[in-house]
Amino acid sequence: MIDHPISIRPFGVHAILMEWPIKVDEAILEDILQYSSYLKLECLDTKDWELVPAYNSLTLIQRNKSIVFEPFKVQLQTWYKERKESVKSDKYLWKLPVCYDLDFAIDLEEVAQTLKVSVAEVIHLHTSHVYTVFGIGFLPGFMYLGGLPEALEVPRRAEVRQKVEKGAVGLAAKQTGIYPQESPGGWHIIGNCSVPIFDAKREEPCLVNVGDKIQFYSISRAEYKLHKIEGEVGIYQFEKIKLDA
Repeated sequence: MIDHPISIRPFGVHAILMEWPIKVDEAILEDILQYSSYLKLECLDTKDWELVPAYNSLTLIQRNKSIVFEPFKVQLQTWYKERKESVKSDKYLWKLPVCYDLDFAIDLEEVAQTLKVSVAEVIHLHTSHVYTVFGIGFLPGFMYLGGLPEALEVPRRAEVRQKVEKGAVGLAAKQTGIYPQESPGGWHIIGNCSVPIFDAKREEPCLVNVGDKIQFYSISRAEYKLHKIEGEVGIYQFEKIKLDA
């Protein structure tokens, strides 16, 4: 395993933020996930601690008491040096349906014009790549997906919309993602995912974990309506493939 330079700083009185080199890199993400697993298995009581990995950081949250920063910082550095590869958690490739109908894809034509390609090419590019879940946040269940092809890179919208529909699939800079609930948002909306990845009523509200993979596929308006009904009655079957360890 490669030791990366890591900064450690307080993040309020109950949390610590550990930061790896600031770049989108799957090797860095894997190091963070491995270290997080090692801490959970060997070092910390998960009843007292919550660990949140994302992109190039790991946030450690102490649920019950304040953290005495300096000695704990030294302990974290020691654990990082001593860490060993933990049993890798299962990772999955999730295949998610998206309807690119223009009623949903309110920015699709504008994105195509900006990129100087056809609408069909935007859809083809978006569905032909596999994305990595680098982080989950902003909204509960909002997945930040890295691996967007350079040909689809567009800056965030100049103005934030006050209302983006639940399930909206957006583009912003080098990322794509799905809005898990209605909210304001500044990403370009190019479609809508017909099935809920996040549901607060489930025992595990978010089906997907950091480190998983996502691939989109295009569906018709009729398929979209069918999926919505299946999701509402709880019979929709997600398509997922276990990835090799």
